[in-house]
Amino acid sequence: MPAEQNASDAPGASGSSEAPERPEDITVRDAVSAPDAEGRPRRATRRFPLFTRDTARPEGGGRAAPGDAPAPARQWPILAVLLTVGLGLLVTAMDQFRLGTLLIGVALVAGALLRWLVRNVGMLAVRSRFTDIVTYGGLGLAIVLLALMVQPEPKLRIPFLADLLHFTISG
Repeated sequence: MPAEQNASDAPGASGSSEAPERPEDITVRDAVSAPDAEGRPRRATRRFPLFTRDTARPEGGGRAAPGDAPAPARQWPILAVLLTVGLGLLVTAMDQFRLGTLLIGVALVAGALLRWLVRNVGMLAVRSRFTDIVTYGGLGLAIVLLALMVQPEPKLRIPFLADLLHFTISG
């Protein structure tokens, strides 16, 4: 009996006099077609598996430098982003909030650019190239915009935000 066969097509389900096959005779072709309690293979969806048993390596997830290079050189893209974020956090801790958060946002935007332009970015590759670019770029841009709008003396003013805030508080 093939593994793709539905329960309604199983022997004995439609009044057939054939004896059902034993569970040990069933070939399971993939992990989600496991037999049910009666031994018939049931086909579950493969679209959203509950547990991931294996993940594909992200595109661009190889080494950023040859294998004989020292570890920091092989992972220079993620190190560049992390060191810049660390510098931004240090500057923020030294009471330069706007400059520190600008550094953090610029580091994330630079990570998006690296993910877009460099073929092998090592551990900077987390998901697909598109997802990484959108995530790094979106978060970096949001942090830069918020750093530019921070009080006192904002460098960027977006008029509808003040109206929106006034409407939500007074209404």
